[in-house]
Amino acid sequence: MDTSWIDLPTGHPEYVDGCMQFIAFANQGLFEGKIRCPCKNCKVDKWFPVNDVERHILFKGFYKSYRNWIFHGKGDMVQRMLGSDGGSTSEGSLGNQSGFVGRDNMGGLLRSAFSVNVPPNFPTFEAREDGEWTEEPVSYDTDVEYDDSTIEEDATYKKLLQASEEKLYEGCINFSKLSFLLHLFHLKCMHHWSIESFNMLLKLILDAFSQILDFPSSYYYSKKMIKDLGLGYEKIDACPNDCMLYWGEFLEKDKCHVCGKSRWKTTKGKKGDDVSDQGTNTCKKGVPAKVMRYFPLIPRLKRIYMSSETAEDMRWHDTERLGEDDKKILRHPSDALAWKAFDERYRDFALDPRSVRLGLASDGFNPYRLMNTTYSTWPVVLIPYNLPPWLCMKPSSFILSTLIPGKASPGNDIDVYLQPLVHELKLLWGGVEAFDAFDGVKFNLRAALLWTINDFPGYAMLSGLSTKGYNACPICMDSTPSDRFGNKICYCSYRKWLPADHPYRRQGEKFCEKFGTNELGEAPSRPSGTDILRQQEKVEYVYGKSKAPPKKRQRGHTDNNDVQDEIVFGTKRSIFFDLVYWEHNLLRHNLDVMHIEKNVSENLLGTLLSMDKSRDNRDDREALEAWRIKTHLWLSADHNGNEYMPPASYSMSREEKERFLTVLQKLKVPDGYGSNLSSCVNMKQRKLINLKSHDNHVLMQDILPVALRASNATKVIDLLARLSSFFKKLCSTCIDPDDLDGLQDGIVLTLCQLEMEFLPSFFTIMVHLLIHLVEEVKLGGPVQYRWMYPIERYLSHLKSHVTNKAQPEGSIAEGYLLEETIRFCSRYLQGVKTIFNMPKRMDDDISNSDDYLFNSGGRVIGKEVSIRLDGQSLKQAHRYVLLHSDEIKGDLDEFLTEKRQMNLEISVAESDESKWIINEFGGWLRNKVHFIDATTEDGKLRKALAGGLHSYGRKLKGYIINGYKFLSTDRDCRLLTQNS
Repeated sequence: MDTSWIDLPTGHPEYVDGCMQFIAFANQGLFEGKIRCPCKNCKVDKWFPVNDVERHILFKGFYKSYRNWIFHGKGDMVQRMLGSDGGSTSEGSLGNQSGFVGRDNMGGLLRSAFSVNVPPNFPTFEAREDGEWTEEPVSYDTDVEYDDSTIEEDATYKKLLQASEEKLYEGCINFSKLSFLLHLFHLKCMHHWSIESFNMLLKLILDAFSQILDFPSSYYYSKKMIKDLGLGYEKIDACPNDCMLYWGEFLEKDKCHVCGKSRWKTTKGKKGDDVSDQGTNTCKKGVPAKVMRYFPLIPRLKRIYMSSETAEDMRWHDTERLGEDDKKILRHPSDALAWKAFDERYRDFALDPRSVRLGLASDGFNPYRLMNTTYSTWPVVLIPYNLPPWLCMKPSSFILSTLIPGKASPGNDIDVYLQPLVHELKLLWGGVEAFDAFDGVKFNLRAALLWTINDFPGYAMLSGLSTKGYNACPICMDSTPSDRFGNKICYCSYRKWLPADHPYRRQGEKFCEKFGTNELGEAPSRPSGTDILRQQEKVEYVYGKSKAPPKKRQRGHTDNNDVQDEIVFGTKRSIFFDLVYWEHNLLRHNLDVMHIEKNVSENLLGTLLSMDKSRDNRDDREALEAWRIKTHLWLSADHNGNEYMPPASYSMSREEKERFLTVLQKLKVPDGYGSNLSSCVNMKQRKLINLKSHDNHVLMQDILPVALRASNATKVIDLLARLSSFFKKLCSTCIDPDDLDGLQDGIVLTLCQLEMEFLPSFFTIMVHLLIHLVEEVKLGGPVQYRWMYPIERYLSHLKSHVTNKAQPEGSIAEGYLLEETIRFCSRYLQGVKTIFNMPKRMDDDISNSDDYLFNSGGRVIGKEVSIRLDGQSLKQAHRYVLLHSDEIKGDLDEFLTEKRQMNLEISVAESDESKWIINEFGGWLRNKVHFIDATTEDGKLRKALAGGLHSYGRKLKGYIINGYKFLSTDRDCRLLTQNS
């Protein structure tokens, strides 16, 4: 049968005729009055009445990969071969003969979970060079197996299939035993129920509904029933000193081949135990001293493509991006240079939009929530960047890869724990076979790691570069402009980044330059991956904490034995260089804007308010004398001989500090903008306390310059406002690359001017890193995809899984696994609120949006009161409606033309026209209402608008519209936020 019409537009006459031919063909094989729907949304996976299927394919389009129609016609071929596939939809399950109807798509869930969407001899399609699809020859065999699963997997599938077809109780039409259990687990995950509360609910349900038979009676048995829907994780033993993993060739070893430490926990020996002597103590086999949890990546990426929805989302970066005119705007990492350069270098990888681009993030946290405990858990998280912006950085899209236990940071030894992940990334670079549910074909799944995201200490751990000492900048490396200032290392010399002929270069006495020397040097360039690899391969590093600490070498030491060390910059060879493409990535490790902004803000606030983190104290003033700069700020003596610190341009008096803090204390911000800053103000000690990262973010970008200007508190307001503006532009969600050069020039000049005002101690390494942030935006795109805010929130969520404090990593692993499983299953649950359809906090979605003249429908807060508007308010409301109605634009132009003709003798300004509109347009239009033709819809609307508004209206206490909340002033005055 000719199916070429499938490729035609949906409105084409031949397409419509083809749809009718298909419906006639499909009518020969009805099952309980329904057939599978082959529209491009349902993809032959859901059952509907014929009339609904006809409407779907006519208006939504036909699934282009489905051309043989093997699921339709007289005797559905696959139905004959499978007997029962357990398929169910929101319309009902038609995969069994029992007549059971469930509202959830359990058949689709099981087929996706066990990779049985199609049999292996299902028609597959290959792309020709001309872009058309060709079908490979295929023959059908009724005795074939339909997946590559093992006997155990096949038994598990059948067991779950039986549970999905078994009614919850006799007469139940909505739930099977499996679907009801998934709904319960979904509620547990959504609302963070404890295990005890889950057990109590199960007991109550079974006591109240005695007709429910053979149903799990506890959390343990319930989880055991659904665990096969999850992907699991591996426990890998590790050396307590972080030297090695008992993995691969070392799987059967009993002690570390590096330090000799036993694999097993040291315990007191007992009679009959299988032990190996370790001095006075014994090591009991079977109880590992340290365990890492690893979540295999390949099956998780495969599962993403087993759902048609997520498989379609993973193409967004290629199919749904902007047109050619807008592609230069940076909105997503795919718009930036690093992504484009990777695609250009590895064209075979980029040719398939399904190839996955990943980011890696890691940070540690204390799982016990006790600040006096040094224990630290280090999760490693992967971020798939193929997804659209609104999904890319959502925690529900993150993939937990590794849980590293330990009493402290793993440091450089983190590479030991990354070995399984890097091994899988190597396999994924070559490709693994996967099934694409969106296209309905098998394909070669490939993935690549683009970069890492971490705070500055984490940068050193993952990159193998030093982030401490004189060469603390991982980009400038040995060219880092640094010097010792008193007991601190400062990083100045920003004049290197100025043009060669800039006058600042020859005004050394004004800057933080030792002895006031002029600056003739050039800015260091960013090293390539090849340059770094060449340096790191010279480093001899042995993993583990048992090795002797290296001897510290003083700066400038020229011992001949250390000649090799002098030219080596790095602490180890990063394990990521095992990936063949890593050294060619333009941006391998990201500088975290969140922590940089936080540290710069703390520097500024600490110095301005003379707090604990002030960068201006007596030792710093003494160091000025040693450097022979800024003589006006040297320590001086008053007329009584008492030593004092002369005020600097940024110094604030006691009264100025109080005015500044009072502004912050009384400040009200809109709901959802930030935390309550007034709780951070300590007026007694005149300082700010307990500021979080986001508090520093809003202070730095918006509030600080306004508060300083409102209190007239310092002489460097304009300079700090320019620094604030830099962060604001840098953190924009849409950036024009043409503006970035100007932004870079601006921050260089701002840093030079800060040098003129502040002491060298102000310029920590975090301040220095500002000079490199614009370049990283060019390479990686907007900072929202490369900073730690979403990662920190996600780690906080992982911490909430810790219920057993004796095994924190085990609790996190089990909690994550359950959440991951239910998140996958919830896509197949109907009629429930999930993380995929959960309304926003300020949800304003309404069902009668068409009833509103403008796009002004929203959600009412509080009680509505009917009121009568006075004449002035009614006139203002009418004028607002008229000026915002496109239908009235022609009348407005006519009115202005008429008024201009009447005032030809005078010069008419724009302000005069505004007065005419405000004072006369409404009345002029009302006089024309009888002359408006109301025979058309447009005319009816014009006539209604011209006639004026009803004098009665509704008074509301609050209203949510476009995701924002607005309140009346009397309600707003009682709140800590301002929304009026």
